[in-house]
Amino acid sequence: MIRLRATGPRTAFDALLAALHGVDGVERVEELADLMPHMDDDDSSSAGLSDDVGGVDVHAVEVEATSSRADSVRAAADDVAGRYGLVLEYVDDF
Repeated sequence: MIRLRATGPRTAFDALLAALHGVDGVERVEELADLMPHMDDDDSSSAGLSDDVGGVDVHAVEVEATSSRADSVRAAADDVAGRYGLVLEYVDDF
């Protein structure tokens, strides 16, 4: 199981999902709902950062793939991220 967070516009995230579906050995790609409330104060140190600015979202996705294809999944994700300006974070769990 590969879990990642992608920060960027929805269109870029959709391109990421499409690319991940196309990797051989991928059994499932699932976007997860963001259940964490975002309650930053206007004077918060994070005010004005990318996730507070319109048009940029944080998306969570789980990819189930055979272990021998994990490197291919990461390479495909990194390639799409570079082309579309996504920031990826690989995590152990959400």
